[in-house]
Amino acid sequence: MDEVFKALGDASRRRLLDSLNARNGQTLRELCSGLDMARQSVSKHLALLEDAGLVTTARRGREKLHYLNAEPINAIADRWIGQYARQRVRALADLKTALEQETVSRTEFSYTTYIRTTPERLWQALTDPAFTDRYWGERFETDWKKGSVMTWVSDEKRIADPEQVVLEADPHRRLSYTWHTFTQQFVDAYDIDAETAAKITAEPRSQVTFDLEQEGELVKLTVVHDGFEPGSAVLGMISGGWPSLLSSLKTLLETGEPLPR
Repeated sequence: MDEVFKALGDASRRRLLDSLNARNGQTLRELCSGLDMARQSVSKHLALLEDAGLVTTARRGREKLHYLNAEPINAIADRWIGQYARQRVRALADLKTALEQETVSRTEFSYTTYIRTTPERLWQALTDPAFTDRYWGERFETDWKKGSVMTWVSDEKRIADPEQVVLEADPHRRLSYTWHTFTQQFVDAYDIDAETAAKITAEPRSQVTFDLEQEGELVKLTVVHDGFEPGSAVLGMISGGWPSLLSSLKTLLETGEPLPR
């Protein structure tokens, strides 16, 4: 946590976080263009932010993309804001809100967490119905091979669609699949109003990718949910759900019990 406070103590680094909050997944060149700083200085600031866990990176082809990761801010908020009146820690609360708020220009969600487990165990937790049902309440019927169709099962709801497919499956390293269809059964089950239902069913299908990296006794899990258009209603929905879902996954693997749903 000391590294987080140190990283946030510099105005230039906060500006970099602001830039990623406005548009996540930028290259070094894109970040430099929005700041009056030398490329080398921006690289050093990004390295400190990455060491603090506030920024994560991912390779897409030949480019290295940078993503804002709000988990350390969540940890600060959980430790301090819950114990004291919000107005007494307004700076932290406002920062947390600023980093997590949705903006019309955002087209993806990114989140990184570190779990005390093994890549094999984490892969099982992402794919085995016995695991996913405990922390997610969802089960996936598929053979987890590239191109295979996925059926989403939750309680009595079954969401089947030929466009719900596995995009990539590299065991213990990388998993990617398209998001489920917003069927009428799903809309009714979650009591989604007609206006919102019309918006989410009209949006293009998104996709989610999980990257697993061993780091000592921990596994770094990076989740990128993308494929959204600016102003996406679905992006707003999943951005609120992923942090709690991934926290429950982490708790299940580290303690044996998920967070209460």
